[in-house]
Amino acid sequence: MIDAGSTGSRIHAYRFNYCAEQPRLESEVFHHIKPGLSSFPDDPVAAAHSLDELMAVALASVPASLHGCTPVAVKATAGLRLLGATASDAILAQVRHHLATHYPFPLVQKEGVAIMDGKDEGVYAWITVNYLLDNLTAHERASTAAIFDLGGGSTQIVFEPAMPVGKAMAPGEHEYALQFASRDYLLYQHSYLGFGLMEARRRILQYNIHNWQKESGPDGRVEHPCLPVGYHELLPAGSGDPAHAFKAYPEADKSITLTGAADGLEQCRAFIRRLLFDKDPAACPIKPCAFDGVYQPSLQQTFDHGHLYVFSYFYDRLDDLGFDRDFTLQDVRDAAHHVCRQDAAWLERERGVANATRLFEKNAYYCMDMAFIYGLLRDGYEVPDTRQVHMAKKIKGFETGWCVGAAIAVLDEGHYCRVQEV
Repeated sequence: MIDAGSTGSRIHAYRFNYCAEQPRLESEVFHHIKPGLSSFPDDPVAAAHSLDELMAVALASVPASLHGCTPVAVKATAGLRLLGATASDAILAQVRHHLATHYPFPLVQKEGVAIMDGKDEGVYAWITVNYLLDNLTAHERASTAAIFDLGGGSTQIVFEPAMPVGKAMAPGEHEYALQFASRDYLLYQHSYLGFGLMEARRRILQYNIHNWQKESGPDGRVEHPCLPVGYHELLPAGSGDPAHAFKAYPEADKSITLTGAADGLEQCRAFIRRLLFDKDPAACPIKPCAFDGVYQPSLQQTFDHGHLYVFSYFYDRLDDLGFDRDFTLQDVRDAAHHVCRQDAAWLERERGVANATRLFEKNAYYCMDMAFIYGLLRDGYEVPDTRQVHMAKKIKGFETGWCVGAAIAVLDEGHYCRVQEV
């Protein structure tokens, strides 16, 4: 299973034992490369060949005798969704041709090379986490965990709400009826395109560019509450930031220098809340809403005791700050505050971070990233500061994310290779 994400591509080579009542995952080989397919908008051939390193891992991991009956799928996510139909269709067609003509693995029959629907991305991630936690067994009905996945271009939330007596979840595309291990689950899911970490960065920097130009002085400098003190970033007129591949600013008629003015979390959080997590009641046609006018049953009212699992960029940013598997959202708030103040001494003393200054040097956007992560959970999804959160890159040695769930769905589609029954 190849996860063609917005910032890179990853292969997961799985071995399942599906002679039992339900498939049992036995092993996984994982490899990650950068950049992603969306980095080749004008060169579909180069995009396809960028996967050769991953396919070499597949050739080496799967026994040669099983190459011809081991299916492969390439599922693209937000990076190609944001690229547009013309460029993404050309890339996917070339990937399909390249894999079919140069490798022995059969392509998955149903949408073997495709852009995955955002709702499937979230639900497959929900299946992955709950499958690995043994919450989806046929023997007994167990409480399920909610999942929060943060990619580069999009973010997903999926959970099984327990609606109050006499009330039902509002009908709509957010409903997802799932059957797994002969049990039925009615899930709430939503995928927010444009709210992944890298897209959020771009939007935060691009916000209200006209007003920035009006506010800037003769030297073109504008203070930004999410950039560290002492940091300067030039946004040339009519261009983006080449170092981070942000989209162009064709509306800008003069260059602007963003100057870091972060002093703790709250100013940056308020800035991001106004931009991304506005709670305007007029923008919420079906109540209650999370953000961006999207209906969502209240986590506090319909999922108050369930486990919350976060992963992907949540893990990447928090793990570097010494976070363990379990913590409260207040812990995230405290760490974000000290990151935004570049308080390396506090991070080293309280969180056990080795050489915290190195983190600031490596990522000038750490304050922005942490303010967005905290704001997404607290201001967006309204998770209270006292709520415990679980973080996992792996569960039982297997990667979290949507790929295990998608692989199980492939097993349900049919047997590509089956041991003869005696």
